[in-house]
Amino acid sequence: MKYKACIVDLDGTLLCSEKTVSERTCSALLDVHRSGIKIMVATARPPRAVRKLLPEAIHRISSFVYYNGALVVSPELTYSHHHAIEATLSKEVIEFCLLHEPNVDLSLEVEDRWCSLKEYDEEVLKQVRGKPEVISIAELCKMSPSKIILAGTQLAESLIQTYGSSLHILATDRGMLTQISSMQASKENGIKKLCELYGISTEDTICFGDDSNDIGMFQLCGRSVAMGNAIEELKSIATEVTASNDEDGVAFVLEMMLQNNERTQAEG
Repeated sequence: MKYKACIVDLDGTLLCSEKTVSERTCSALLDVHRSGIKIMVATARPPRAVRKLLPEAIHRISSFVYYNGALVVSPELTYSHHHAIEATLSKEVIEFCLLHEPNVDLSLEVEDRWCSLKEYDEEVLKQVRGKPEVISIAELCKMSPSKIILAGTQLAESLIQTYGSSLHILATDRGMLTQISSMQASKENGIKKLCELYGISTEDTICFGDDSNDIGMFQLCGRSVAMGNAIEELKSIATEVTASNDEDGVAFVLEMMLQNNERTQAEG
């Protein structure tokens, strides 16, 4: 089958442990695009980080689902849509977190602005490729964020029990990162919208991922590929499992897919 869109997660999938995209993987994605397949990047990261992490050649040809679906952008179609958390609800969540854990590591992403109550050390900043704007609690509570981020906390369960019916709450990175967004924000909803805009059936898509925020995407797409380093829950629902992100797992599948397409065309 020739797919019409290829959707890739970033961390743990397209990016290796060094947070770079290998030449082999970059080449495979460009070959896929040249064959007429749309490239979509679906990630928890903000636009500024994606610009730094993706090779320019890949960034130029892609559409994007940022913040796990809170911001969906297609430069090719000049489309952009933001699903924000309403300010009063965000304020309530911030106050809930600070009440239960006064020293909680909490920050907000607001349409490509990273806002925090504190500075971060160099090791953390190296990983996220950016630096937050340090602002007061009062200012933070006035914002309508794309995403609320909690790091190194055990508040996820309490938050789900309290706000699970009104907010999308995800614990990723083996439970060390809690990401909170609008109920309308998910990778699968963002992918659905992009496919609709391009006139593509989600059955005609192939996707790659490694973590719990990729589950909905795997259930949506026609073919789902879990990385060798993926969580077991994702592997259990995947169409197949490839090599790890450090072993060019994405490139391996895409290369085989293109070879099969060429063979089919030659035989036809």
